[in-house]
Amino acid sequence: MSIPKHPAVSEWVSEVERLTEPSSVHWCDGSDAESEKLTSQMVDAGTLIKLNPKKYPSSYLHRSSPTDVSRTEHLTFVCCANKEDAGPNNNWMSPAEAKEKVGRLFRGAMRGRTLYVIPYLMGPAGSPHSKAGVEITDSPYVVANMRIMTRMGRAAAEAIDAGGSFCRGLHSLGDLSPDRRYILHFPEEETIWSVGSGYGGNALLGKKCFALRIASWLARQEGWLAEHMLILGLEDPSGEVTYMAAAFPSACGKTNLAMLAPPLESRGYKVWTVGDDIAWMRPGPDGRLWAVNPESGFFGVAPGTNLKTNPNAMRTVQKNSIFTNVGLTPDGCPWWEGMDDPMPAGTLDWQGRTISGNGDAQAAHPNARYTAPIRQCPSLSPRWDDPQGVPISAILFGGRRARVAPLVYQSRSWPHGVYVGASMASETTAAATGKVGVTRVDPMAMLPFCGYNMGDYFAHWLSVGARLSNPPKIFHVNWFRRDSDGNFLWPGFGKNVRVLSWILGRVKGKAKACETPIGWVPDPKDFNADGLDLSPGAVDALLAVRRNEWSADLPIQEEFFKKFGDRFPADLRDEHRALASRLA
Repeated sequence: MSIPKHPAVSEWVSEVERLTEPSSVHWCDGSDAESEKLTSQMVDAGTLIKLNPKKYPSSYLHRSSPTDVSRTEHLTFVCCANKEDAGPNNNWMSPAEAKEKVGRLFRGAMRGRTLYVIPYLMGPAGSPHSKAGVEITDSPYVVANMRIMTRMGRAAAEAIDAGGSFCRGLHSLGDLSPDRRYILHFPEEETIWSVGSGYGGNALLGKKCFALRIASWLARQEGWLAEHMLILGLEDPSGEVTYMAAAFPSACGKTNLAMLAPPLESRGYKVWTVGDDIAWMRPGPDGRLWAVNPESGFFGVAPGTNLKTNPNAMRTVQKNSIFTNVGLTPDGCPWWEGMDDPMPAGTLDWQGRTISGNGDAQAAHPNARYTAPIRQCPSLSPRWDDPQGVPISAILFGGRRARVAPLVYQSRSWPHGVYVGASMASETTAAATGKVGVTRVDPMAMLPFCGYNMGDYFAHWLSVGARLSNPPKIFHVNWFRRDSDGNFLWPGFGKNVRVLSWILGRVKGKAKACETPIGWVPDPKDFNADGLDLSPGAVDALLAVRRNEWSADLPIQEEFFKKFGDRFPADLRDEHRALASRLA
């Protein structure tokens, strides 16, 4: 059956039905017929706009409310019994207060609307890594996106019926008012409530809410890691594939790296895509860390995506895709800033308005998105859906830093690597509400997504590493270093395979490196920059470790670490002191 029969599901749905008072209830089975009917209804209602069927078959445009275009971190809460368990990295609300305060917003919230029940599976069918969820929503747009991003239908129903365990997710658009918008996580009950938003990060509850905030809480209890990471396989000229996971804050190039089309392909290098955003990683019996991608689609940032930056993404979104808050050309195609062709005259912006010719107006919102099935990706790994996952040999941390961080360096050990991840910083982007370009410490790119106290989270990372006889080597990368004139020193995009190949060499014990106070950096004489159009001295500048800049960063890190008090691991305090000593 495609619909779960476990009584816990029907009992919970009945409870929500009484609370929200919908006009009808629809149990989603994930079928093609259901999808076609639902899509047709949304087109008739104006929720979706059908795109050019010849150029973008079975693809649609969605326009959201102008006040509902990104994650709202200040309205996102962890609701556990003990405030200290949520930590200073989360907004906290007691479960009792949350249910009283936000429960009122759900009363009658679905009057005149259909209540959709979405059973879904995160992870490959039959995998020990996978977990099931049920999202209730009054948004057909959410249903359409969840069908792409998760495994709906038989696999989900069988997993729920077999185990009876599932994450409960309740979502309602409400009136879309930011004043009545909340995203609540009850980790002790494996439950999520979201009201007042239709944006993907707030409304697709299988994504950041379940796969990261709730899953990270479960992972700590069960001894694994739920991380904001891409997974890729790098095939070398011998045909061997080495798997890597990488953590970058949103809109910092995760998807581009995961789908990399390397210029070195003629020399035998190829990148295989396993996932672009989330990794669930478990210690294996062989002492290695094994990872799966719990998702089955891409929810990527559109602006800046083109045939140069990410040709595989451009090919992936050519059909069966949903575009959110992009421009619309006169011939019915999506358009955003950074596309290969100039914006056609008569293009409408992301709110459906005619674009003025003054050059200031934008066709797409900076956080405009595409949702596309992963199976359409040309670089998709044949092991992306492997129930056992793939073995991770290297973990990469990185973000946007105009200064300080070199292009790449390797940590000295697993504890030092955890410190590198815990202290990583990045300049903020449009993926979250707030100022853009502000530098903030964002440990493991998980600051907005860790569902519990990050002091405990760092300790958990250390404990997982201690259980691995063959742990991944840990690196830090920074594609965004600039020169004194503000120009990027590194060409990025496909050229990033040069960095991956050095990392591969370090994993195999072949690439040369120079020891520095922060770790191991490539030997500039050995680093492969042949054929790159780099300015004179660029390689030396990219790999330089400037002690004064690093020393200036230490107080910022220390101030952040102090927030966690006694929960911050002593081992990481030792790493911080050791770095300060080496820099001095």
